[in-house]
Amino acid sequence: MKQKLGDEGSVLIGYVSDERYLALSDVLFEFESGADVVTARSSATGAVRADLTSGAYRVTLKKEGYGGKVVDLKVGDASPYHFRLLSDSLLGYAWPRAVRSGEHSEFRVHSPEEFKLELFRYGLVKEHVRQIGWYDEHGPRANAQVTPDGDYSQVGARWNEQGYTNPHHKQYVAAPDRSGLYYFHATSVTGCFFSFPWVVAPSEPTARIAVLASDINWNAYNNFGGRSNYIHPGGLPDRPTVNARFELDRYIDPDHAHYKCDHYPTLSFDRPEPINHIPLDVQPAHPIEGRSACHVAPTEWRLLAWLEREGLEYDLYSETQLHAGTLDLDAYQILMLGPHPEYWTWSMVERVSDWTQSSNGCLMYLGGNGLNCEVEILEDNRMVVHNGIEADRLAAGKESRMHGRRESEAKVLGVVYDDRGIMTGAPYRVVDSTHWVFANTGLREGDLFGQVSQHERCPGGASGHETDKISDSSPPNTHLLAKGTNPDDGGAEMVFFETDSGGQVFSTGSINYVSSLLDDEAISQITRNVVERFLEDWR
Repeated sequence: MKQKLGDEGSVLIGYVSDERYLALSDVLFEFESGADVVTARSSATGAVRADLTSGAYRVTLKKEGYGGKVVDLKVGDASPYHFRLLSDSLLGYAWPRAVRSGEHSEFRVHSPEEFKLELFRYGLVKEHVRQIGWYDEHGPRANAQVTPDGDYSQVGARWNEQGYTNPHHKQYVAAPDRSGLYYFHATSVTGCFFSFPWVVAPSEPTARIAVLASDINWNAYNNFGGRSNYIHPGGLPDRPTVNARFELDRYIDPDHAHYKCDHYPTLSFDRPEPINHIPLDVQPAHPIEGRSACHVAPTEWRLLAWLEREGLEYDLYSETQLHAGTLDLDAYQILMLGPHPEYWTWSMVERVSDWTQSSNGCLMYLGGNGLNCEVEILEDNRMVVHNGIEADRLAAGKESRMHGRRESEAKVLGVVYDDRGIMTGAPYRVVDSTHWVFANTGLREGDLFGQVSQHERCPGGASGHETDKISDSSPPNTHLLAKGTNPDDGGAEMVFFETDSGGQVFSTGSINYVSSLLDDEAISQITRNVVERFLEDWR
């Protein structure tokens, strides 16, 4: 058998990186072609160079702290190949993430060791539903998943495919009868912990309030695989990252703009979402820690906890279920949106707009920067984000990315996001204390409220993080109730308006708002006033 050793003068075969598209150095490679074997190691940039001739090779990769991998590769293609390895960690996701009661989802867990899986319902308390079981396989590290090579943020992580050919290896759970936000708890034999969400909608409507979990937004912010709509939205660069501060445009380009492409590659829903992980000991009354938790599922959980504390029954759905038609809006009087429903399909916007304009529907928008950008959901569980070119949109005077393609979301919500006050937190100030939303609060014109917040990324009050304001596109009868006291006139504008059909819209215009529901008495009372008024008017 002839053996060759790669050296500095060898041909570039490709690059190797982890699940964050960070370059991996010193990965051991073994290229086999018949009786010939060539070994190589990756360099500091993740580059793999070897003395190979064109042809088919079976490539084995190995690095301490990462799962090994075997790849069939044809050497001689024009573009460098992108090898991807998955670090040893505990991760998981439900597939699909949103189902109806009685339907099944597969749990897809990555663990280099044996793990226990349990199911909890997240409401006012973490309610233990049941233990699902302990999982291990006879083979070593058989619970460790394998990701595809290349940019799998586009095509999906596709866990439970490699090595799950035996039907007994498939891992399904039936959704409980009660609608709500559920979390799987995975605990490894050495004590590692990871939790991941599962949206269970009712098989038939059971309440008059429907709450929407923002799973499209979760996907837009999920950078597992190296891309999100904020990190490399236009596609992965040719080489993996060594140090972001030296390489990413957002850090080295003073004129950086997120969105400057004519077309954006797809983002797959088929990926784990570390941004939605909730630590084991966290309860809804605790501060919301971390950079991402303050606007995705961990904060949406606080809205559900508040509803249950107030004795208000609700059914939970996901945004993708609204898009698919699973959510029948006509069965509900109130649709409640959480802290950050930024990305919607146009059919979702039209459906909700028609419901409030023609069917007496009542919309409670308890977030900020909502319905700001159109996405297109494809049949293969991927989405395309229509960001457009930011400079062109601003030059055209369009209020948002949604406005750049369709109409401003202010027509539906009464308010639209702009970046004044971004990343600050502050209380609201009452503008019209005579309005019924302030009943039983004791607030007068000019008073501050919403000083208390669980939001630790942008602390300071219920108006913040990202805020919306009245615009030229707002309905002419949009009524300003309160305004945040954020700097640069950047406070969220709390508004109310009625439609010609008797529909009603209440908007808070702030991502921070939900983070104050459980702690701030005035915020809680105002929100309860709106719920009770909307339900009473429907009777």
